[in-house]
Amino acid sequence: MRRAGDEVRINVQLIDAGNGAHLWADRVETDRRRLLGAETEITGRLARSLNLELIKDLDRRIDETGTIDPDARDLIRRGYALWYRPRATRNNVEAIRIFERALEIDPRSLDARVGIAKILVSNVTQAWTDTAEQDIARAEDLLLQALEQDAGCALAHSTMGMVRREQNRLDESRFEFETAIAFDPNDTYAHIQLGWTLVWLSEIEAAVERCEKALRLSPRDPQLWGYHLPLGWCHLLSCEVEPAIDRVLRSRALNPRLWFIHFSVAAAMGLGGRIDEAKTALTEMLKLKPEASSIARCRRLRPWGNAQYWALFDETAATGLRRAGLPDG
Repeated sequence: MRRAGDEVRINVQLIDAGNGAHLWADRVETDRRRLLGAETEITGRLARSLNLELIKDLDRRIDETGTIDPDARDLIRRGYALWYRPRATRNNVEAIRIFERALEIDPRSLDARVGIAKILVSNVTQAWTDTAEQDIARAEDLLLQALEQDAGCALAHSTMGMVRREQNRLDESRFEFETAIAFDPNDTYAHIQLGWTLVWLSEIEAAVERCEKALRLSPRDPQLWGYHLPLGWCHLLSCEVEPAIDRVLRSRALNPRLWFIHFSVAAAMGLGGRIDEAKTALTEMLKLKPEASSIARCRRLRPWGNAQYWALFDETAATGLRRAGLPDG
């Protein structure tokens, strides 16, 4: 820790005690007046970063040893290492295979159940499955089993929040994410997903607060594209066009594989009058998701939200999409 006037800088390193190798480093900056208030944020960020680094390090070791059939716990960690990569169909396919294998080895595994449920819900959210109703039903069943084993499992509650949102039970979704955060204040996934639920509940200021909290906790998160995207939507729905464009472009730069990111870029660019760029984003979206060929069809793919949300959507995002050339029907 170093101090220069009122500014305080904290440098942290993670060293492998076995061989002295440098694994990870981070830096946190604050000021002396905020030092006590920043303590929770600092420890939260370090806890989050250390957990991610240990998962990645274990995944590297499994790869290096060439283990064919590691035990269930190693499989679960490998599955989560895939989960923390940028979202892509191939990562989800491999992760669910690994979690299913872990559950075969240890049918009592709570972590395997939650892992399978997370991938199932992710596939439904991204419209990567033709069996959405069955997948959500199975995810719900797995999570209920997990919560019977451990009612305080933050990951089970945050994943149940996703299930409830897919069912458009937004108040219950909010409750599950808030419960997850109560059990684990450093669960950035719960903070971000609560932010999305608040967007669809039209509580934009509260959504911004949650997303910014997650960014402070994990500013170099492997899923950082998913932190910028909801903030982009908060700005978009508030008709703050330039900040919206900035956020959705950051999201696209970090993960151009998801159709909804290109959809968001098209909406923001169209609303801002940057029509050529909006049309280009729309073309990229349709390459990834041809069935999203109208505003109505896009709404069916992502149907969540209360009446106030959809009114805001029509005034802002839908206006931008129409300017980009996406038809209504």
